[in-house]
Formats: sequence, C-alpha cells, structure tokens
Amino acid sequence: MTRPAWPLGWLSLFLPGLGQAARGSLPRGLAVFAAVASTLAVTVWYRQPVWYLIPALLWLWNVWDACAPAAGAPVLPAALLWLAMAYGIGWQVTEIDPGALFRNTERGAQIVRLLLKPDLIAPRQEILEASVRILIPCGPNPPRAANVENGVSLAISPDCAGVNEMIVLTADGLWPDYPVELIWRSAIGSYRQLGGTGNELLVLPSDGQGHLTAVFAVPSNALIEAGIDAAPDRHMVVLTQRRPLGGYTLSRNGAFVVQGIYETLALALLTTVLGAALALPISFLAANNLMGGHPLTVGIYVLVRTVLNLLRSIESLIFGIIFVIIVGLGPFAGMLALTLHTIAALGKLYSEVIEGIDPGPIEAIRATGGTWAQVVRYAVVPQIVPPFIGLTIYRWDINVRSSTIIGFVGGGGIGFFLFQWINLGDYRAVSAAFIAIAVVVFLMDFFSARLRERLQ
Repeated sequence: MTRPAWPLGWLSLFLPGLGQAARGSLPRGLAVFAAVASTLAVTVWYRQPVWYLIPALLWLWNVWDACAPAAGAPVLPAALLWLAMAYGIGWQVTEIDPGALFRNTERGAQIVRLLLKPDLIAPRQEILEASVRILIPCGPNPPRAANVENGVSLAISPDCAGVNEMIVLTADGLWPDYPVELIWRSAIGSYRQLGGTGNELLVLPSDGQGHLTAVFAVPSNALIEAGIDAAPDRHMVVLTQRRPLGGYTLSRNGAFVVQGIYETLALALLTTVLGAALALPISFLAANNLMGGHPLTVGIYVLVRTVLNLLRSIESLIFGIIFVIIVGLGPFAGMLALTLHTIAALGKLYSEVIEGIDPGPIEAIRATGGTWAQVVRYAVVPQIVPPFIGLTIYRWDINVRSSTIIGFVGGGGIGFFLFQWINLGDYRAVSAAFIAIAVVVFLMDFFSARLRERLQ
C-alpha cells in the first residue's frame, strides 16, 4: 500500500528538508535545508524585504519536493531561485553603480590622455643635481643644513623646521638663467611636491650669476611614512637643472621603471628558487602514499598538510604587510612574504604530483625491504622531476605578477614606484610602468610556455 505524501509535505512545511529526510533521502533533505536557510539568513542580514520572496518560494518548492514521488521535484527551479538570490544580493553588496563610470567623464578623459603619453623616454639632456639635508621636526642641537655638491653650494635657514613651517633655501654655483626644479625627499626616499598643483613641480629660475633664493613650506605629508610622532629625521631638498644635448634617452621615471622591473624579476627569481628548495622536502611529508601505513607518519602527514593549507589560505599581500612591519619597507619584506606563500603553494602542488605517480615502483621497492629513503630515491624521484620543474617555472611566472602587487604595501619592485606615482597622480609614469609590466609578463608567458613544452 502506498503511503500518503501529504504528511511528508507537512513535515517539510514545518522544517525544510525534514520531509525528504523522513522519506529516506537524508542528503537531499540536508541540501534543501541548507538552501532555504542560507537564503533566509542572507535576507535577514541585509534587511531587504523584497528578497523574502526568494526563501518563501524555496520553502514552497521544498514542500512540493517532499510530496513528490521518490525522484522528487525538478531541481532546476530551486537552483535558479538560489542563484537569483546570490546574484541579487551580490549586486547589492558590491554596490554596483554603472552610472559612476559616466559621472566624471572629464577626469577620466584626462587620465586616459596621460596614460597615452608614457613617461619612458625623454630628450637627452645634461643634468646638474645637488641636495641639502634638513632635520624634520626639530630636535636638540640640529646639524647645519648646508652642503656643497657638484659645485653647487646650498644652505637652508633655519637648520630645522616642523611640518608646514616656512624655510629659506639659497643656492650658488647653478647654471645661470636656467630653470631649477625643487623636490622634497623624505627620510625613507619618497618624493613630495613643494609647489604648484597636480603634477607640477616647484620650478624657479636661477639668476645671471647662478644664484637662487627660494622660500617654501615643509610639505604637510612629509612625515606620513614615519608617523607624526616619530623621532626627528633628516629629510632632503633636491635641486635639478637640465640642459638639452640632442637625441633621446630614458627619462627619470623611465629609469625608475627599469630599476623597479629589475627588482621585481630578482624578487620573483629569489623567492621561487628559495621557496622551491624548501617546498621540495616538505612535499614528501605531505604525500599520502608515502606517509600512510603508520600512526606516526600519518600524524606528520596531517600536520604538514594542515600547515600548508593554512599558509595558502592567507594571501601573500597580507604576509607582505606583516613583514613590512617586522623588517621595514623594501624588497626584503616582499621576498619573505612571497617565499612563505611559494613554499605553501609548491608544497601542495608537489605533494599532489607525488600522490599521482605510478605506485608500482613504490610497492616493488617496499616488497624488497627498502627503506623510506630508498623508496623516495629510486621509485619517486625519477617520476617527479619533469612535472616538478614545470610547476616551478609556472610558479615563477606567478611570482612575477605577485611581486608587482607586493610593492603596493612597501615590498619593493615596480609596485612600490607604481603606488607612489598613483598617489602623486603622475599617470604618464603609471603608463610607463604598465607597459613595462605587460612586456615582462608577455615574455615570461612566452618563455615559460616553451620550457614547459620541452619538459612534456
């Protein structure tokens, strides 16, 4: 005799999935409960009354499913309802506003125009540069703010000052009747504008005798990197004059781009080599087919896999922020962050390669009484060398991209310069950095693909 379906429907009306579970379909019942509960919880959390329609419809579908024959109701309507809820709430959470793309078209057009003029090369010119240091803020017994460099005598009065205080710079020995660019350089090496608006520098002409007097305020953001309450440190005012020589060469920002790209490639290479070297022995401990069969080795396997999964779940950018705090700004912090993430990623990938090898040689060496080390040496290593090399090259490719982002938190490389140029609004330099990054990524993709083809 066929049991009536309506009692199951009443059970599912009381609690989604309960009727399915009573019918003997426990996995289906749990899935139905999770679908209804998740949509209801999201609706309650984001407090949008209109979205209550989705969990209500899913609840009704759940009753229909419980009353249906053994195969249940069609799943497609429920799946579409759940996806509609996820997409709709996702649209709300991400605050999508297409109109924002068109509300400030003038500013967008200005940025695009600057991006189309990359600051990578410039006319060849002779450069005369000199600098003088000044203590910011004032401390006890400040050193004299004077210097002689490249034949230029510089002096600042007073010898120390606070943020936004006025100072007087005098210079002798400059090229007569040529413009002089003045830039403030903070204690950590970042550049600050001294005058003008936007990307304009403070530019003043020297007189006929090569003399210059400039009065300006200490930049309000001169102490941002060190913190307002930091101890006094010596900042620098840099003077630059330029005379045309004919022809073209790398611009100042172009030189920074080349330096940043070199740091990025070096950072990626060092982190990949060091990370691969450390991940290699760890991967053998994280391979189930090598560590099974004994409670101690199984415990080591579980511990190592857990640690690798935890490290991989944290983005390298977060590690970068932590290491910048520990060791300070610079490529070393970026190298530590990327190396840690590379160890976790390659350790996981290497172990999966080991778990997928042919078990025949392993069983044969174990059958002859071979030790664990002999199993690894003669049965595992010959099978894993080509895929390990391919994965390492692929990780190097990833690290080149990641090292660019690491620079945004002070981890060195091209990203460090790119972050400063974006803050300064120097989009011509940003465009040059984009071009350099694109060229490097293209070349890396090309050569790494060819190397992986040879290894297959």
